[in-house]
Amino acid sequence: MTKHIIETVTFRLKDGVKPADFAKSATAMNAYVTGCTGFIARRLSCNADGLWIEHIEWQDMDAAKAAAAGIGAPEGNRPFLSAIDGPTVTMTHTELEVSVN
Repeated sequence: MTKHIIETVTFRLKDGVKPADFAKSATAMNAYVTGCTGFIARRLSCNADGLWIEHIEWQDMDAAKAAAAGIGAPEGNRPFLSAIDGPTVTMTHTELEVSVN
């Protein structure tokens, strides 16, 4: 059985972007993410220093890669993507070993 994939993305916002406004654009991204084949769950959090951490659980690596490849196309994703400070982005994919909900 193929293990689920956890996509972890860390980033900071561009100067001047308000966290509350960004959170609204992140909520608007749910339509895209939940519509992607293989989507399971998404969580977005921020620490006190302004580091954002997004975890998305995918059915497999193909689903994660397909979602990443298409993320820039929908107009509704642009406010979310344009608020992120690109050079601060890191992304990793790991196999899920343990999950408790």
